[in-house]
Amino acid sequence: MPRTFKLPRFYESPIISAVKASRRNMDTRKRDFSPSVLDFGPVRFKIARHFGFCYGVENAVEIAYRALEENPDKRIFLLSEIIHNPRVNENLKHHGVQFLSDTAGNPLLPFDVLAPDDVVIVPAFGTTLEIETELNARGVTLSSYDTTCPFVEKVWKRSQEIGKQDYTVVVHGKRYHEETRATFSHAQVEAPVVVVRDLSEAEGLAKVIRGEVDADFFFQKFTDRYSEGFHPDIHLERIGVVNQTTMLATETQAIADLLRQAIITRYGKENLAEHFADTKDTLCYATKENQDATLALIAEGGDVAVVVGGYNSSNTSHLVELCEHKLPTYFIRDAEELLSPKKIRHLALETKEVQITEDWLPTEHSDGSPVDIVLTAGASCPDILLDEVLRKIVGWFSGTRSVADVLAPYE
Repeated sequence: MPRTFKLPRFYESPIISAVKASRRNMDTRKRDFSPSVLDFGPVRFKIARHFGFCYGVENAVEIAYRALEENPDKRIFLLSEIIHNPRVNENLKHHGVQFLSDTAGNPLLPFDVLAPDDVVIVPAFGTTLEIETELNARGVTLSSYDTTCPFVEKVWKRSQEIGKQDYTVVVHGKRYHEETRATFSHAQVEAPVVVVRDLSEAEGLAKVIRGEVDADFFFQKFTDRYSEGFHPDIHLERIGVVNQTTMLATETQAIADLLRQAIITRYGKENLAEHFADTKDTLCYATKENQDATLALIAEGGDVAVVVGGYNSSNTSHLVELCEHKLPTYFIRDAEELLSPKKIRHLALETKEVQITEDWLPTEHSDGSPVDIVLTAGASCPDILLDEVLRKIVGWFSGTRSVADVLAPYE
């Protein structure tokens, strides 16, 4: 039976949580990726089968609030944001939790402020061995409230396993994302490590493997993305690919396939196993489920897509990318970004800037058919945020059906 977590009730949603619970009961094996439809009459919402808090996030949130409950008289610190959602992080701050660094690793408070009796929480992304060592030297232990996602730890373990077999670890990720920084730190204990951001960078690495470019090309293109002592002539003969768990699973697979083919070209298919480690078991199931559900969602079509999540959330940004290929898409943090039916404030992925777009939402169709809104969220987004977005949009339409009527099919 799936584990259940004790989460604050204020993250639940009367509408969204009810729909998710109903779908879980109807599809216990998670084989149906068709979206849920909430038909309010003039406006209709198509909601992804999988979205919102995943196992790792629920685990992290539960542990963080347990730390507060169990230590009412102690100072409590987080190494950085517990997850990439402003509502959750702000609530923890409201309860007195202090943050030691930002998501880029820049210090907000010096470690000098810490005393051995303080509680320090490790975020869901994990942390580096260097930070662990520094805090342990100050008498601060991190084991009591370590919220590192089990699937992130699985990547670390697999990286170290193939490192012990003399494979180099190629990480598909964003070099300075918290999770990739942590994975890099843990992997390099046993293996040379290099990070590739996307398929384009992987093609550059493939050229090195195939012998089409020299070491100087590698050092120039992958500056600050490889471990100390790394040399492409030595360390790209045997490789294995793992990923930052929030990246596009399809892109990770494409990168692995590209590098696998480069190995075959260089060393021959008969020698593949000697030069390329099988690491498919490191892909995060929740990331894959959310992305597959989003693809099924957009295949159903709609007038616009609204994706809810923290603007620094990697997994959410990839859902936005998927939606943008098919229909107008707006990446918002919460319902406050919905300024009116005429104006929406949202993050533009291309520029990484928050902007305002006008005339974003059609309020009617000439044939009288409902306005269809595709709705999903990142893995760190509480259900309540989607509930608030949905209710605000419904409020802009007249003659809508009641929530009770809309939810009747999911009771």
